[in-house]
Amino acid sequence: MFFCKLGSRLALFFIASLIVLGADALPLPEARYEVRGKSNRDGIGKFYFDREIAHVMGHQGASWLERPEREEEERTELLVEVLGLKPGQTVADVGAGSGYFSWRMAQRVGEKGTVYAVEIQQEFLDLLMVNMRKRRVGDIVKPVLGTVQDPKLPANAVDLILLVDVYHEFDFPFEMTRAMIEALKPGGRIVFVEYRGEDPAVPIKRLHKMTVAQVRKELAVQAVKFDEVIATLPRQHVIVFRKI
Repeated sequence: MFFCKLGSRLALFFIASLIVLGADALPLPEARYEVRGKSNRDGIGKFYFDREIAHVMGHQGASWLERPEREEEERTELLVEVLGLKPGQTVADVGAGSGYFSWRMAQRVGEKGTVYAVEIQQEFLDLLMVNMRKRRVGDIVKPVLGTVQDPKLPANAVDLILLVDVYHEFDFPFEMTRAMIEALKPGGRIVFVEYRGEDPAVPIKRLHKMTVAQVRKELAVQAVKFDEVIATLPRQHVIVFRKI
């Protein structure tokens, strides 16, 4: 009897604690990850929705981001064009690297706009700001040192978040995406640009590509709605969601 009463009291205490702490106290099944050991040398051995997470590119790879042939291979100017950025908007380049897209976005939003360039490596941000000053957009682009779970963006403040070939490298995709969505204004867009995982002809390592179906599956547990897939780029999907 004593143990029954004790068990009941513990259960009541647990329920009361959840009420006080709110829904965030509950473990989120969507945020569960599996560690299976590496199935691919390009992965970290951690899986999310049956997808192995890829290794993060280090700042030592900055020259690859700035390679001269990138525009021809990826049609990067066309990508920025299809985003439909407007003067005065507040946007974010998450996983900004050397700032390849940050300064292009800055040109679109202009002096009255803001581009948050988010990175988890300070070395990338240092290089990025050197590049931004060379491009004369250093007053528009704001460097932000985020973490693997939080981009450190202001809440409800951003019109569009762009992620180019970076989401597949997130150590904590559920938490990071949730934090990015919190930064969006109502109806704001989050745009995933990923090499097409459906196409074996795309010359990129498997773990650094994603299918539309996989992206949609992982975003289905977030507070966004699917908007569109823009299929104008030669190698990448442009997958757009809006904050609910």
